[in-house]
Amino acid sequence: MPDKRVACVEIGGIPISLSTTSGIFFDLLARRYEGFLSHARAETELEFDLIEGTASDDDVRVRREGSHWVLQRGDFLARWDPQAGKGVVRQNANPYSLDAVLRIVHSLLLARRGGFLLHAASAICAGRAFLFSGVSGAGKTTMTRLAPADVTLLTDEISYIQRGPGGEFRAFGTPFAGELAKAGENTSAPISALFFLEKGPENRIEPVPPAEAVRRLMRNILFFSEDPELVEKILATACEFVSTLPVERLTFYPDARVWAKVREFEGESVHV
Repeated sequence: MPDKRVACVEIGGIPISLSTTSGIFFDLLARRYEGFLSHARAETELEFDLIEGTASDDDVRVRREGSHWVLQRGDFLARWDPQAGKGVVRQNANPYSLDAVLRIVHSLLLARRGGFLLHAASAICAGRAFLFSGVSGAGKTTMTRLAPADVTLLTDEISYIQRGPGGEFRAFGTPFAGELAKAGENTSAPISALFFLEKGPENRIEPVPPAEAVRRLMRNILFFSEDPELVEKILATACEFVSTLPVERLTFYPDARVWAKVREFEGESVHV
């Protein structure tokens, strides 16, 4: 039997080891998560059993069976026991299937820790993180493409929100790339603001009322389970996020001047 090869991938301060007996698959995941490989002691191990097939557009189904979680889509089936720190994933060698499994596992871990994954681009400017969320086509990737050279990309696709040591909300880089096909930087920063994006003829920032902000935030959080306890925790986290951080509507014309508006907003918020 071929030897098992193991790589530890640490995203958002949560190390997860990925093991496989396939040298080809191991090389794929090592390249894909290169900037996020870690020597930390893993919180959980996912063992991959490879099958034939391709990536799937089927809906994800996530359910709890006793102490186990079952994660299922057309291209993968996983059983994961967070208490034991063990899981087995049957999937094809497609990297998008691998990304999907990792995102689901992280979404479940984050829910209990007061964090979440968000459909949003995020970047660090002057030591603070900004989130840019919206429906498909709203401009998430456009904002990252327009970013000045001194802005650090965390993601153009899925933002990783986790608590910092002092309980503050921080945004972390992820390897999950969108249209840019570029992984984010493996770093983090405290969040300065969340902007919901809308394209328009001019650059304008307006506050979003709290109730609307919570509704829009919840619609954009990635969570695949209907587990009532975890859904309640995510709602509580969303309400706290909105109550402690600025949530704004950013109407923007897609050119580089929009980042001047973001910097201007940061300057104003610092002096409030």
